Amino acid sequence: MTYLLGVLAFVVALLVSVMLHEAGHFVAAKRFGMKATQFMVGFGPTLWSRKRGETEYGIKGIPLGGYVRIVGYTPLEEIEPGDEERAFFRRPAGHRAVVIAGGVAMNFIVAFVLLVAVAMILGQRQPGTATTGVAAVSPCVPMSLSAPCLPGNTVQSPAARAGLRAGDRIISFAGIQVRTWDGLRAAIKSQPPGATVPVGVLRGGRPQELRIILASVGGSAYVGMTSQVAGGGYHRLGPLGAVTFAGRSIGQYVKGVGQALADLPAAVPDLFSANRAKTPGGQVGSVVGATEVSGQIFSAPVGWRDKTYAYLQLVISVNIFLGALNVLPLLPLDGGHLAVLAYERTRARVNRWRGRSDPGTVDMAKLLPVTYLVFMVLIGLGVLLILADVFNPLTIPQ
Repeated sequence: MTYLLGVLAFVVALLVSVMLHEAGHFVAAKRFGMKATQFMVGFGPTLWSRKRGETEYGIKGIPLGGYVRIVGYTPLEEIEPGDEERAFFRRPAGHRAVVIAGGVAMNFIVAFVLLVAVAMILGQRQPGTATTGVAAVSPCVPMSLSAPCLPGNTVQSPAARAGLRAGDRIISFAGIQVRTWDGLRAAIKSQPPGATVPVGVLRGGRPQELRIILASVGGSAYVGMTSQVAGGGYHRLGPLGAVTFAGRSIGQYVKGVGQALADLPAAVPDLFSANRAKTPGGQVGSVVGATEVSGQIFSAPVGWRDKTYAYLQLVISVNIFLGALNVLPLLPLDGGHLAVLAYERTRARVNRWRGRSDPGTVDMAKLLPVTYLVFMVLIGLGVLLILADVFNPLTIPQ
């Protein structure tokens, strides 16, 4: 149930993020007197719609985006009599730039507000250090590291079967002395699944030895425990500190998104391999993958504060990714329309310096082949990422 709740929570957050992105375009267009005939969340068949004034508001069946239909967004569109002066392409360049950038700006505003709220209410997270102490023992052997224990799964985890308890501290594994979590993980990985290994633990200050028969999850040895974290926690910030934290975090997010997008083409061959998550590009996922991660967050064996923090960070990262992606100077993205507008204004200035007339708007018909090509590449990449998230999903760190 908690996994499904996480899935539902992310779907709602995604729809709200898309709605706010489109609201950025819509409000700016209305502010400058343009005519917007549709405000839609999603694509495909219309599930619900209602017309108020001159605008139809609705929800469509495929929640993978949304759009605002503004009259005359390109000179190629037919304009009904009486709407000529309210057409997008007839408005001043500054007005058009604000409308185009409104969606991206809204994504970053949402991310900024959420980061400020997180810093002031939940607090800035101090990750602490993972130890060899046992925080929790998994009751089962899951299908994958990210999968929850389902009601029908009666196979006990090796840790549960051996009697390992929360509060124990592991001091040796398979005869190897371990003092850190990384050392314990390395010792586990060095053993083959199915092996029976002695595990030394401190329980109540007294040493004991357990024997654990390792299971196999994803081809690797599996014990079924999570680590206690020392020195972790949350530190609430005041308004000024929260604003500083939000600004710094957005810069870090944008840098990470830029690295991931730049690395994505090189990471495509590894999308279906075990090496997928080892590069920034391989960590790029689809809406399916983000939904899966949200489910993992909600079903993780941690407290509500950790779950809320991780979930909000996911929503923030999605908003920043959408904003950064749309800034790319490629049609049909918002950045592509801004690039065309910048070219128009630059060409107009050059002609004015030369004593020539303003040639007007760009002939969008000539750009249609490029637009279609970029659109098909984006669709193809999206389908590829969805398939990768289905057959080789990303998992949150254990």
